[in-house]
Amino acid sequence: MTVTFAASPRSTVGIEWELMLADGTSGDLVPRAPEVLEHLEEETRLERFTVTGELLTNTIELTSGVGDTVAAAVDDIADAIAAVREITDPRGIEMLCAGSHPFAQWFEQSVTDKTRYNTLIERTQWWGRNMMIWGIHVHIGVDDVDKVLPIIGALSVYLPHLQALSASSPYWAGERTGYASNRALVFQQLPTAGLPWQLDTWAQYESYLDDMVRTGVMEDATEVRWDIRPAPRWGTVEVRACDGMSTLPELAAVAALTQVLVEHFSRELDVGRELPTIQPWFVRENKWRAARYGMDARVIVDRAGTQELVADHLRETMARLQPIAEEIKCAREFAGLEAILTQGASYERQLVVAEASGGDLRQVVQHLIREFRTGPTLRQHLGMG
Repeated sequence: MTVTFAASPRSTVGIEWELMLADGTSGDLVPRAPEVLEHLEEETRLERFTVTGELLTNTIELTSGVGDTVAAAVDDIADAIAAVREITDPRGIEMLCAGSHPFAQWFEQSVTDKTRYNTLIERTQWWGRNMMIWGIHVHIGVDDVDKVLPIIGALSVYLPHLQALSASSPYWAGERTGYASNRALVFQQLPTAGLPWQLDTWAQYESYLDDMVRTGVMEDATEVRWDIRPAPRWGTVEVRACDGMSTLPELAAVAALTQVLVEHFSRELDVGRELPTIQPWFVRENKWRAARYGMDARVIVDRAGTQELVADHLRETMARLQPIAEEIKCAREFAGLEAILTQGASYERQLVVAEASGGDLRQVVQHLIREFRTGPTLRQHLGMG
């Protein structure tokens, strides 16, 4: 099978952000995406951004245009939020984002009536219906198809860093899971989801797709749901490992880290250097550690098995790659990673709110709603300032 990798300007950025729709008073999820989308369709027809439905009718997805910089893509997302609020605010609908809703039950949610989703649910049954998960996808343009698989392999070393920064699903169906990102482990239950296979060449990727299509596992490349995958239609590498980010500044920071890493690896390939990889069993262990412990995870950072606290290794990486962030004009957003490291990732903030409210998960949802509107100011949310 021949799969064409589209031409794409190098290190351009596209962002997708899945958002929950909830009742502003109770915090319960509401199946009102079709209503919101119907009112938005004409008003946003000529915009750079798009607002679309997802698997569940309680979810909308915001997608940026192709940005030369992270700031340009984030501006598109901000414009999309403003457009959606024109519809949701008068109706008492709130938007929020996390990897999971703290107390919602899967059997109370409705699936969008679309052939693709109906087929997914028919095949995956209970696991498919349990996909009450929200995430972000960051696309970065790659200028040479031969770079794609090596870049994906190198990005896998940093998968736990991205996962820990975005971890926002410590609760599932009303229970504290003990995981920073329960979503990471739920999502990998779907066929073709989870860690990418370690492939070296585009021809190997084409062979993989041929095997999967020929045996009826999938219809095309869009059904490859790896944590990091090629997106041939757009000419990008797409990072899908992250939980839903709870605020726009955090979304921008993780997008900047992704862009900087891809540009760094692309430069390394340009001068003939081999990109760093670790054994697949280390990649798998790192994913589990980041899902379980979040920012407190000790991750394996090289083939020799060296282990470091993910936050420490992230700071080392940030210091080393700061010049690239400045060159590709995402230094401001890149610096936002430090705010996550110092103020805590979303899962940490949710746990603090729950503890302060005696375990009231409705207060956690209200906290997420406030954060989505105002940014990650935990002190304000707890009434401390």
